[in-house]
Amino acid sequence: MTVKIVQRDDLGVAVVVLGPELDLDSAPLLRAVLSDLLDRGEFRIVVDAGALRFCDSVGLSALLLSHRACAAHGGFLRLARVGPLLGGLLAMVGLAEVLACYDTVPAAAAGDESLRSPQAARRGLH
Repeated sequence: MTVKIVQRDDLGVAVVVLGPELDLDSAPLLRAVLSDLLDRGEFRIVVDAGALRFCDSVGLSALLLSHRACAAHGGFLRLARVGPLLGGLLAMVGLAEVLACYDTVPAAAAGDESLRSPQAARRGLH
């Protein structure tokens, strides 16, 4: 898995771009990247999942724990460009209301409810 951090000062968020898999083997890397952002005081994070093709429960756990840490500091972790695999998984395990999904990174950064992913809505994600 690859993880890339892009600081989007124009949006006021850190963007974490995920590679093709988020699973038992790759989740520790994501946790380390997100932990480093939190340690630096970055509590407004958007995860770009556009390239993600596989995610298991360990990957979901990494996202959820980071979301909770951001929220505890008045920030957020939101998901952008969520595909059907991750969207369906979020719906299946009941995390769709917790981890907000948006079509684009700017929409996720804005957090406007009217900009939430319509594809997610059709899958019952919100």
